[in-house]
Amino acid sequence: MYYYYDYSWFILIPAMIFTFLCQARINNAYRQYSQVPCSKGITGAEAARAMMDANGLSGVAINVINGGNSLTNYYDPKTKSLNLSREVYGSKSVSSVCIACHEVGHAIQDATHYAPLALRNGIVPVVNLTQMVSWPLIFFGLIASSMSPYGSLMFEIGVICFLFVIFFHLITLPVEFNASNRALASLRELDLVNEEDYVGSRTVLRAAAMTYVAALATAVASLLRVLILAGRRN
Repeated sequence: MYYYYDYSWFILIPAMIFTFLCQARINNAYRQYSQVPCSKGITGAEAARAMMDANGLSGVAINVINGGNSLTNYYDPKTKSLNLSREVYGSKSVSSVCIACHEVGHAIQDATHYAPLALRNGIVPVVNLTQMVSWPLIFFGLIASSMSPYGSLMFEIGVICFLFVIFFHLITLPVEFNASNRALASLRELDLVNEEDYVGSRTVLRAAAMTYVAALATAVASLLRVLILAGRRN
């Protein structure tokens, strides 16, 4: 009896391991430095306010997010507001201060029309659509490709849609790394941390940034897998 083994799964294993390690790293870094008080005795919200005021963003409001976890923090370009988890907003830890300032980095990007951020925000509606339809098109296209040329066309459209998703992950990298670099520079320039706090802040932000690299790696590995599967059917 002939058994078919789908060895294409192996291409996902390195990406899955990398993602697991990155997630563990950010969780450990956040947990460690959430227990370390900031030497200046300021909260995440106070650090964010100081950084925004120094960059002419005194009109940007800081809101507390009800619900979610401590790593649910974001800048909303539509409402021009900074939205921090309750823990990051009120805690005086190194983790809270650097994460809040990272989000301010996005506010500064928005105010200065940072090109990668503008591009990422501009393609969000397209990416939301392509992310929703890409896998159904790929899946049904693979099934139908042996029966109809329309199946192959459906598969190809699905791959093109998923390429938009990969591009979104790719353009996210400079956005996130730049926001972290802005945060780290401001932490020193505005004397919001001492040298020991700075090292901890860098550790947390670099760990967070690697989760975006992992997301890109997983997306690329997933696409390579379906291309391998499609090649086997041809």
